[in-house]
Amino acid sequence: MEADVKTTDATLEEKLALYEKKVYDLQQLLDISRSLSSTIEFSTLIESILYTCMGQMRVLGAGVFILNALDADAFALDTNYNGIDLNPGVIYKIPVNHPIAQVLGQSERVYTLQELEAALHPGTDIKMLASLNPSLIVPLLQKNHLNGILFLGERLMMTDEASSYTDDEKRQIQMIASFASIAINNAALVERSSTDMMTHLKLKYFFFNVLTNKLDAALEQDLHLAVIMFDIDFFKRFNDTYGHACGDYVLITVAKIIKSSIRAEDLASRYGGEEFTVMLNNTTKEDALTVADRIRSKVEQYDFVYESQHVHVTISLGVAEFDSKENPVTSPKQLVEQADQALYVSKRNGRNQVTFADPKLIAEVNVPE
Repeated sequence: MEADVKTTDATLEEKLALYEKKVYDLQQLLDISRSLSSTIEFSTLIESILYTCMGQMRVLGAGVFILNALDADAFALDTNYNGIDLNPGVIYKIPVNHPIAQVLGQSERVYTLQELEAALHPGTDIKMLASLNPSLIVPLLQKNHLNGILFLGERLMMTDEASSYTDDEKRQIQMIASFASIAINNAALVERSSTDMMTHLKLKYFFFNVLTNKLDAALEQDLHLAVIMFDIDFFKRFNDTYGHACGDYVLITVAKIIKSSIRAEDLASRYGGEEFTVMLNNTTKEDALTVADRIRSKVEQYDFVYESQHVHVTISLGVAEFDSKENPVTSPKQLVEQADQALYVSKRNGRNQVTFADPKLIAEVNVPE
């Protein structure tokens, strides 16, 4: 009788431990869902997805193939990976009409590489995917639409653990993939609605939202922050002389030069018309002036060719810096206006130059005529 009671007690303890684990797992999934759904900045979201999967599944690396544009014809890995060694000679893309994408888009199940190969027609080329040595391949599906392809790298296992995934782990990664797919879709919608379709730079309102957050952080942490404002010199002449298509070409090319000249943590926007702005995060006056003049020089030296015509393009720039001691502004609008006033001085003094918005200069600009 006593043995039966002990057995019953042990069974109850096991069931209780199982229930506690399930509650814990559900709480973790809820936290993951909240975290991913609240992240709308695309690069931050992808990074969060990768670290979440790596931590939950105990793998040494992970990556996700995604569509980089609304009209993209392939899922690209690009920089969306962590802890994975890539071969620089390999193009890591999976066309949307490739059998791999078609199979993964049919159900929410997860695959090992061997299971995926077995689901494909014999002879299907999977060398690129196989070269990543995935321990698991997970489709990111939303309403039967494939938003991406997640893969997990080598598992980090204890010596007495099996390397294969349990059914519970597979269900867990499926749930995480479901949250990730919804978050990617939402972030993509925000990305597209906040991006200028011509130049692929951010729009003015998005720029101000980010600048507001960065300025708050700079105030709190006593960091430097700089804003550059650009204006294409005599832009109207391009439209009047060569047509609006030429003006569009100049805008697109200048935008590319600007974007290629800043860091991932910085932000460029099309402010309006032929004006652009850049926020340089945690950047001093000296570094901001260096970046601004580098962009000015690149534009001046670039060979703009439109319909066999060489078009000379220059830009004027103004730079403003938040400094808690020298320029403790609290309004992002005020900081941008300072950069704009410095830009006005650059244009007044002959264009194709950079001007810094020091207090004396701003005071002179604001003197009523």
